[in-house]
Amino acid sequence: MKERIDAVLNSLKRHEALIMVSILASSGSTPRGAGAMMLVFQDGHIEGTVGGGAVEYAAQQHARALLKEHASDTVGYCLSKEDVAGLGMVCGGDVTVYFQYLEGETYIPLFSRLSEAFSENRNIWLIRRMEKNRVTAMTACDENGNFCGDDLPESLPQGLLKSQAVYSGGEPAYYAEPIVRAGWVYVFGGGHVSQELAPLLARLDFTVAVFEDREAFADPALFPGVQEVILGDFSNIAASVTLTEKDSVVVMTRGHQGDFEVLSQVLRYPLAYVGCIGSRKKIAETRKKLSALGFPDDAYDVVHSPIGLDIGAETPAEIAVSIAAEMIQCRANRRD
Repeated sequence: MKERIDAVLNSLKRHEALIMVSILASSGSTPRGAGAMMLVFQDGHIEGTVGGGAVEYAAQQHARALLKEHASDTVGYCLSKEDVAGLGMVCGGDVTVYFQYLEGETYIPLFSRLSEAFSENRNIWLIRRMEKNRVTAMTACDENGNFCGDDLPESLPQGLLKSQAVYSGGEPAYYAEPIVRAGWVYVFGGGHVSQELAPLLARLDFTVAVFEDREAFADPALFPGVQEVILGDFSNIAASVTLTEKDSVVVMTRGHQGDFEVLSQVLRYPLAYVGCIGSRKKIAETRKKLSALGFPDDAYDVVHSPIGLDIGAETPAEIAVSIAAEMIQCRANRRD
């Protein structure tokens, strides 16, 4: 998401127009639901996706036409069973897509605010008011109720600010899309699995920091797309990071002792997710060591270990996929 927000911002700063294509609502079996975003630029290139297939192709063509007209539009696409069969697709349904034409300096402060928000550990939404199927106001709103952009009513519709995109319908209608979901993922350890996992999580819209105690492995070049790489001490992580209930932790240091040192600290915090790489034998040993430190017998129960979904993963890349899949599942289960 950060890449798309920055792409919008950079295009506006260059005084180049673009179309921001957003799925407002969907029903039936469609490739992507509300919140999917695609950008179509004046130079012809495209970033993001609204699901691929026939809808995406039609949306791209319509966006290019709207760029020439300097216009916005709302379009409903319907994929009937006949359409699905003819297109060779396996899903069909209805989607409502908004095409927003953006140009000029008006929204540079708004998208600058959204870009800056990725370095903060707080939720922020992009809110659009729509009247007669056109956006008439757009603003950013963080979890503390701070706004940046057009003026909106002090009392927004109930249930608008959620962890997934919400389209209120009605007149006027409101569309609120979460741009930043609060919570960092701290990956402790910078070895081979971490080097596969951390960039993958970043691509999946997690805000990721890698924590390593070896300078050679605390190299940002090893973790493309990751927000932060920390060189620190596994026995004193509080000196470098502050954990909150919104954060997630993945423990995969170079050895059992490092893993235990990290776990004996992070398990003192209520966290959104804790996972630790290792065998069942290691789990049993860790439980005993935690008990010796005075932790309750069920302290380790919150840890996802063995970590990741059971997909028969063997290579570092495969293990990273299994862990990322489990974290996506946990994130989805937390949605309100």
